[in-house]
Amino acid sequence: MKHRARKRFGQNFLKDSLVLHRIVDVLQARPDDLLIEIGPGRGALTRLLVETGAELLLVELDRDLVEWLGRQLPSWIAQLNTGHRRPIELHNIDALKCDYGQLSGERPFRLVGNLPYNISTPLIFHLLETTDLVEDMHFMLQAEVVDRMAARPGGKTWGKLSVMCQYHCSVTPMFRVPPTAFSPQPRVESSFVRLVPHLKPPVQVGSLDALNRVVTQAFSQRRKTLRNSLKGCLDTGQIESVGLDPSVRPEMVGLEAFGALAQLMP
Repeated sequence: MKHRARKRFGQNFLKDSLVLHRIVDVLQARPDDLLIEIGPGRGALTRLLVETGAELLLVELDRDLVEWLGRQLPSWIAQLNTGHRRPIELHNIDALKCDYGQLSGERPFRLVGNLPYNISTPLIFHLLETTDLVEDMHFMLQAEVVDRMAARPGGKTWGKLSVMCQYHCSVTPMFRVPPTAFSPQPRVESSFVRLVPHLKPPVQVGSLDALNRVVTQAFSQRRKTLRNSLKGCLDTGQIESVGLDPSVRPEMVGLEAFGALAQLMP
Protein backbone atom coordinates (compact mmCIF):
# COMPACT_ATOMS: atom_id res chain seq x y z
CA MET A 1 0.00 0.00 0.00
CA LYS A 2 1.03 3.62 -0.48
CA HIS A 3 1.15 5.17 2.96
CA ARG A 4 3.85 7.50 4.21
CA ALA A 5 4.85 6.75 7.79
CA ARG A 6 3.81 9.55 10.12
CA LYS A 7 6.34 10.68 12.70
CA ARG A 8 3.65 12.01 15.03
CA PHE A 9 2.26 8.46 15.30
CA GLY A 10 5.72 6.95 15.82
CA GLN A 11 5.27 4.71 12.80
CA ASN A 12 8.09 2.30 11.90
CA PHE A 13 6.44 -0.59 10.10
CA LEU A 14 7.86 -4.07 10.58
CA LYS A 15 8.55 -5.61 7.16
CA ASP A 16 11.05 -8.45 7.70
CA SER A 17 9.26 -11.75 7.02
CA LEU A 18 11.66 -13.79 9.17
CA VAL A 19 11.12 -11.50 12.15
CA LEU A 20 7.33 -11.54 11.65
CA HIS A 21 7.22 -15.34 11.59
CA ARG A 22 9.51 -15.49 14.62
CA ILE A 23 7.03 -13.31 16.53
CA VAL A 24 4.19 -15.67 15.61
CA ASP A 25 6.30 -18.66 16.69
CA VAL A 26 6.97 -17.04 20.07
CA LEU A 27 3.33 -16.02 20.49
CA GLN A 28 1.94 -19.51 19.81
CA ALA A 29 -1.60 -18.14 19.37
CA ARG A 30 -4.47 -20.63 19.52
CA PRO A 31 -7.94 -20.46 17.94
CA ASP A 32 -9.54 -20.00 21.36
CA ASP A 33 -7.34 -16.97 22.20
CA LEU A 34 -8.59 -13.40 22.32
CA LEU A 35 -5.76 -11.30 20.87
CA ILE A 36 -5.59 -7.52 20.97
CA GLU A 37 -3.05 -6.13 18.52
CA ILE A 38 -1.91 -2.59 19.21
CA GLY A 39 -0.81 -0.63 16.16
CA PRO A 40 -1.42 -3.09 13.30
CA GLY A 41 -0.16 -0.48 10.83
CA ARG A 42 0.09 -1.93 7.34
CA GLY A 43 -1.04 -5.32 8.59
CA ALA A 44 2.12 -7.39 8.11
CA LEU A 45 1.74 -9.05 11.51
CA THR A 46 -2.06 -8.82 11.45
CA ARG A 47 -2.29 -11.06 8.40
CA LEU A 48 -0.30 -13.77 10.18
CA LEU A 49 -2.45 -13.39 13.29
CA VAL A 50 -5.59 -13.83 11.18
CA GLU A 51 -4.16 -17.14 9.99
CA THR A 52 -3.98 -18.44 13.59
CA GLY A 53 -7.78 -18.45 13.74
CA ALA A 54 -7.79 -16.50 17.03
CA GLU A 55 -10.38 -13.87 17.85
CA LEU A 56 -8.68 -10.59 16.99
CA LEU A 57 -9.27 -6.99 18.09
CA LEU A 58 -7.19 -4.36 16.31
CA VAL A 59 -6.42 -0.98 17.90
CA GLU A 60 -5.20 1.61 15.38
CA LEU A 61 -5.15 5.42 15.67
CA ASP A 62 -4.31 6.30 12.05
CA ARG A 63 -7.66 6.66 10.23
CA ASP A 64 -6.10 6.08 6.80
CA LEU A 65 -4.70 2.75 7.97
CA VAL A 66 -8.00 1.82 9.60
CA GLU A 67 -9.77 2.41 6.29
CA TRP A 68 -7.17 0.39 4.37
CA LEU A 69 -7.18 -2.49 6.84
CA GLY A 70 -10.97 -2.56 6.74
CA ARG A 71 -10.78 -3.22 3.00
CA GLN A 72 -8.12 -5.93 3.33
CA LEU A 73 -9.46 -8.00 6.21
CA PRO A 74 -12.31 -9.72 4.30
CA SER A 75 -9.91 -11.11 1.70
CA TRP A 76 -7.41 -12.23 4.35
CA ILE A 77 -10.16 -14.05 6.23
CA ALA A 78 -11.49 -15.63 3.01
CA GLN A 79 -8.04 -17.11 2.31
CA LEU A 80 -8.08 -19.16 5.52
CA ASN A 81 -7.97 -22.88 4.88
CA THR A 82 -10.28 -23.64 7.78
CA GLY A 83 -13.94 -23.28 8.50
CA HIS A 84 -13.18 -22.20 12.07
CA ARG A 85 -13.63 -18.41 11.97
CA ARG A 86 -13.40 -16.21 15.05
CA PRO A 87 -14.51 -12.55 15.13
CA ILE A 88 -12.09 -9.88 13.91
CA GLU A 89 -12.81 -6.27 14.85
CA LEU A 90 -11.04 -3.07 13.87
CA HIS A 91 -11.15 -0.13 16.29
CA ASN A 92 -10.01 3.43 15.59
CA ILE A 93 -8.80 4.18 19.14
CA ASP A 94 -5.83 5.91 20.77
CA ALA A 95 -3.90 3.09 22.49
CA LEU A 96 -3.05 5.43 25.37
CA LYS A 97 -6.72 6.10 26.08
CA CYS A 98 -8.16 2.68 25.34
CA ASP A 99 -9.97 0.81 28.11
CA TYR A 100 -8.76 -2.68 27.22
CA GLY A 101 -10.99 -4.41 29.73
CA GLN A 102 -14.05 -2.75 28.22
CA LEU A 103 -12.80 -3.51 24.70
CA SER A 104 -12.48 -7.21 25.54
CA GLY A 105 -15.88 -7.34 27.20
CA GLU A 106 -14.10 -8.01 30.51
CA ARG A 107 -12.77 -11.29 29.12
CA PRO A 108 -9.15 -12.41 29.56
CA PHE A 109 -7.00 -11.41 26.58
CA ARG A 110 -3.48 -11.43 25.19
CA LEU A 111 -1.74 -8.29 23.93
CA VAL A 112 0.68 -8.11 21.01
CA GLY A 113 2.09 -5.37 18.86
CA ASN A 114 4.88 -3.32 17.36
CA LEU A 115 4.31 -0.41 19.73
CA PRO A 116 4.73 3.20 18.58
CA TYR A 117 8.17 4.09 19.92
CA ASN A 118 7.29 7.70 20.72
CA ILE A 119 4.72 6.62 23.34
CA SER A 120 6.10 3.23 24.38
CA THR A 121 6.93 4.03 28.01
CA PRO A 122 3.65 5.79 28.94
CA LEU A 123 1.77 3.08 27.04
CA ILE A 124 3.46 0.34 29.07
CA PHE A 125 2.48 2.10 32.30
CA HIS A 126 -1.10 2.38 31.00
CA LEU A 127 -1.21 -1.32 30.13
CA LEU A 128 0.11 -2.34 33.56
CA GLU A 129 -3.13 -0.95 34.99
CA THR A 130 -5.12 -3.74 33.28
CA THR A 131 -3.01 -6.80 34.16
CA ASP A 132 -5.89 -8.45 36.03
CA LEU A 133 -7.37 -9.49 32.66
CA VAL A 134 -4.13 -9.86 30.68
CA GLU A 135 -2.82 -13.36 30.09
CA ASP A 136 0.44 -12.14 28.57
CA MET A 137 1.93 -9.32 26.50
CA HIS A 138 4.34 -9.56 23.56
CA PHE A 139 5.74 -6.30 22.23
CA MET A 140 8.32 -4.90 19.86
CA LEU A 141 10.01 -1.95 21.57
CA GLN A 142 13.20 0.06 21.52
CA ALA A 143 15.98 -2.17 22.86
CA GLU A 144 16.90 0.37 25.54
CA VAL A 145 13.32 0.35 26.85
CA VAL A 146 13.34 -3.45 27.10
CA ASP A 147 16.74 -3.27 28.82
CA ARG A 148 15.21 -0.96 31.44
CA MET A 149 12.16 -3.19 31.86
CA ALA A 150 14.34 -6.25 32.52
CA ALA A 151 17.12 -4.46 34.46
CA ARG A 152 18.46 -5.43 37.86
CA PRO A 153 19.38 -3.05 40.69
CA GLY A 154 22.84 -1.53 40.66
CA GLY A 155 23.03 0.13 37.26
CA LYS A 156 21.80 3.14 35.33
CA THR A 157 19.12 1.10 33.54
CA TRP A 158 17.36 0.29 36.84
CA GLY A 159 14.55 2.78 37.42
CA LYS A 160 10.82 3.31 37.83
CA LEU A 161 9.98 1.34 34.66
CA SER A 162 12.03 -1.62 35.94
CA VAL A 163 10.40 -1.64 39.38
CA MET A 164 6.82 -1.25 38.21
CA CYS A 165 7.11 -3.74 35.34
CA GLN A 166 8.67 -6.36 37.58
CA TYR A 167 6.13 -5.79 40.34
CA HIS A 168 3.34 -6.56 37.88
CA CYS A 169 4.99 -9.07 35.51
CA SER A 170 7.83 -11.41 34.78
CA VAL A 171 9.84 -9.76 32.00
CA THR A 172 11.63 -11.88 29.39
CA PRO A 173 13.53 -10.26 26.48
CA MET A 174 13.13 -12.67 23.55
CA PHE A 175 15.30 -11.40 20.70
CA ARG A 176 16.88 -8.27 19.20
CA VAL A 177 15.85 -6.79 15.86
CA PRO A 178 18.00 -4.51 13.66
CA PRO A 179 16.75 -1.23 12.15
CA THR A 180 16.77 -2.82 8.68
CA ALA A 181 13.70 -4.91 9.65
CA PHE A 182 11.55 -1.75 9.58
CA SER A 183 10.32 0.85 7.13
CA PRO A 184 11.30 3.57 7.68
CA GLN A 185 14.34 2.42 9.61
CA PRO A 186 14.47 3.67 13.21
CA ARG A 187 17.72 5.08 14.51
CA VAL A 188 17.84 2.52 17.31
CA GLU A 189 17.92 -1.24 17.70
CA SER A 190 14.69 -2.92 18.75
CA SER A 191 13.84 -5.85 20.98
CA PHE A 192 10.89 -8.23 21.27
CA VAL A 193 9.80 -8.85 24.85
CA ARG A 194 7.34 -11.08 26.72
CA LEU A 195 5.55 -9.92 29.88
CA VAL A 196 3.49 -12.37 31.94
CA PRO A 197 1.47 -10.91 34.84
CA HIS A 198 2.19 -12.44 38.23
CA LEU A 199 -0.61 -14.53 39.68
CA LYS A 200 0.42 -13.13 43.06
CA PRO A 201 2.41 -9.91 43.69
CA PRO A 202 6.09 -10.80 44.29
CA VAL A 203 6.35 -8.40 47.26
CA GLN A 204 4.02 -6.78 49.78
CA VAL A 205 3.63 -3.04 49.15
CA GLY A 206 0.73 -1.88 51.31
CA SER A 207 -0.93 -0.30 48.30
CA LEU A 208 -0.05 0.09 44.64
CA ASP A 209 -0.45 3.86 44.99
CA ALA A 210 2.13 3.91 47.79
CA LEU A 211 4.61 1.91 45.69
CA ASN A 212 4.10 4.21 42.73
CA ARG A 213 4.61 7.31 44.88
CA VAL A 214 7.79 6.14 46.61
CA VAL A 215 9.36 4.87 43.37
CA THR A 216 8.43 8.05 41.48
CA GLN A 217 9.84 10.22 44.27
CA ALA A 218 13.06 8.21 44.52
CA PHE A 219 13.88 8.23 40.82
CA SER A 220 12.83 11.81 40.19
CA GLN A 221 16.19 12.69 41.73
CA ARG A 222 18.13 9.53 41.06
CA ARG A 223 21.58 11.11 41.48
CA LYS A 224 20.76 12.05 45.07
CA THR A 225 21.01 9.71 48.03
CA LEU A 226 17.90 7.90 49.20
CA ARG A 227 17.84 10.16 52.28
CA ASN A 228 17.61 13.27 50.09
CA SER A 229 15.45 11.93 47.28
CA LEU A 230 12.78 10.73 49.75
CA LYS A 231 12.98 13.82 51.94
CA GLY A 232 9.48 14.92 52.85
CA CYS A 233 8.12 11.38 52.39
CA LEU A 234 10.22 9.21 54.68
CA ASP A 235 12.87 10.13 57.24
CA THR A 236 16.28 8.58 57.85
CA GLY A 237 15.02 6.39 60.67
CA GLN A 238 12.25 4.93 58.55
CA ILE A 239 14.67 4.16 55.71
CA GLU A 240 17.07 2.44 58.12
CA SER A 241 14.18 0.47 59.68
CA VAL A 242 13.85 -1.64 56.52
CA GLY A 243 17.58 -2.38 56.41
CA LEU A 244 18.61 0.27 53.88
CA ASP A 245 21.55 2.62 54.04
CA PRO A 246 20.10 6.14 53.56
CA SER A 247 23.29 7.22 51.78
CA VAL A 248 22.79 4.87 48.79
CA ARG A 249 21.27 6.04 45.51
CA PRO A 250 17.86 4.78 44.38
CA GLU A 251 19.42 2.66 41.62
CA MET A 252 20.86 0.39 44.34
CA VAL A 253 17.43 -0.34 45.87
CA GLY A 254 15.65 -3.51 44.72
CA LEU A 255 11.95 -4.29 44.34
CA GLU A 256 11.62 -5.96 47.75
CA ALA A 257 13.15 -2.94 49.50
CA PHE A 258 10.93 -0.52 47.59
CA GLY A 259 7.98 -2.64 48.69
CA ALA A 260 9.08 -2.27 52.31
CA LEU A 261 9.44 1.51 51.88
CA ALA A 262 6.00 1.68 50.29
CA GLN A 263 4.47 0.15 53.40
CA LEU A 264 5.85 3.06 55.44
CA MET A 265 4.43 5.75 53.16
CA PRO A 266 1.83 8.05 54.74
